[in-house]
Amino acid sequence: MKRPYRVVVAKPGLDGHDRGAKVIARALRDEGFEVVYTGLHQTPEQVVQAVIQEDADALGLSLLSGAHLTLVPRVIELLRDADRADVLVVVGGIVPDADIEPLKAAGAAAVFTPGSPLPEIGQWLGSALDAREESLNA
Repeated sequence: MKRPYRVVVAKPGLDGHDRGAKVIARALRDEGFEVVYTGLHQTPEQVVQAVIQEDADALGLSLLSGAHLTLVPRVIELLRDADRADVLVVVGGIVPDADIEPLKAAGAAAVFTPGSPLPEIGQWLGSALDAREESLNA
């Protein structure tokens, strides 16, 4: 990574299970990212406010509740409205294969499902953020 990127990891919606989000947060921290975890039961508005307040480079949304097709597009819309469309949005959790392309079409940069190797997630995110930095500075 070109620099230590700041990542907000959030649990939007009513899902009360955050072990996966905490595992991802720790794995990203161990890869050299600055990680802020927002906690459970965040509204899309609260998630976007955390991204703005933390001046985050990326946002990891962890969802297990099945509300990903509603919550992810709403968060992305709010980021755009706040002039933070530059934030790389990554989705993780229980996401059926049929829902991955609609999430990407809504603006998610990547979707990681259970079994995704933790080092692979960190390496992908670092490379994607490096590429974004290069394109912004070109």
